[in-house]
Amino acid sequence: MLSTVPFLSHLRRPGPLAAALLACALAACSPVFNWREVPFDGELTLLLPCKPDRAQRTLPLGEAAVPLDMIGCEAGGATFALARLPAGDPAQARLRAEAWRAAARRPWAGAQLSEAPITLPRAAEAPAPVELVAHGPAAEARMRWFAHADARGALTLYQATVLGRPSEADAAATFFEGLKLR
Repeated sequence: MLSTVPFLSHLRRPGPLAAALLACALAACSPVFNWREVPFDGELTLLLPCKPDRAQRTLPLGEAAVPLDMIGCEAGGATFALARLPAGDPAQARLRAEAWRAAARRPWAGAQLSEAPITLPRAAEAPAPVELVAHGPAAEARMRWFAHADARGALTLYQATVLGRPSEADAAATFFEGLKLR
């Protein structure tokens, strides 16, 4: 049939090798980390390496159950997530931040933990931004907590997490550098 059209007469059906090469080329076009900017709320945007899922739940903090909004996805052997909860006034924000960090440390009992202050442009000074790095026998995580005051002065607490070891060495850094407060 192709030979009846003069300028297509030199074309033949692709063989199995050509089909395999085409499949490999197409697979190379779908990266493990497909970074995209995602608005989380009116106050923050973030970079995620895959299409995000969103969820809501309550987090028991002390005697209160606090609503928690989350966004995240899994790519390259790691989970990338951001969670947000209302903080209230500065004193309540400090207490909630401490309780949240304590709750996040519990599953890592016996793991090697290190905690250090961090800086994040436009983050509130109190509670101070902090990073926790956890290395356990079967898993690892990097978590960052920070607060942000909106235009009305209402504080919101955030937790950004990379759970697991991403297959690309700079993936966690890209995620954390992609957190942008307004």
